Amino acid sequence: MRQTHAAGERLFVDYAGDGVHVVVDRLTGEVRMGQIFVAVLGASSLTFARASWTQTLPDWIDAHVGALEAIGGVPQLVVPDNAKTAIVKACFYDPQVNRTYADMAAHYGAALLPARPRKPRDKAKVESAVLIVERWLLGSCVAKPSTAWRRSTPPSTGC
Repeated sequence: MRQTHAAGERLFVDYAGDGVHVVVDRLTGEVRMGQIFVAVLGASSLTFARASWTQTLPDWIDAHVGALEAIGGVPQLVVPDNAKTAIVKACFYDPQVNRTYADMAAHYGAALLPARPRKPRDKAKVESAVLIVERWLLGSCVAKPSTAWRRSTPPSTGC
């Protein structure tokens, strides 16, 4: 079923996949996982993506603030998935939203409408944007891992 969205009505938000390996220190080769936050406007499909180290509440809120600044406005509804960061208790009819997240939405004058559990069609816009981010932005990193940090270290002798 095709969903139609009025301009400025909904902002769909989600994290992309399990994360991406990021080389932090090119000399030692220390690798950390980075998380990609994705937000999509319903009517225009304007997509916003931001990387952070974790999916914790401060990073979640900061990513929302960055998305709203990049969009240049506030939608009427924000539609998150049922991530532990946003939703305390997932329920089909009355989910419990994290208090800090609800306060952030109230501060900006937006309402939160979490997607139903196990219903990805409720947030199809962001799921397709996550797919685009994973294929086009992260796909090249996964297919050909960066070895720039290895080139700057002296060659090792022996195995």
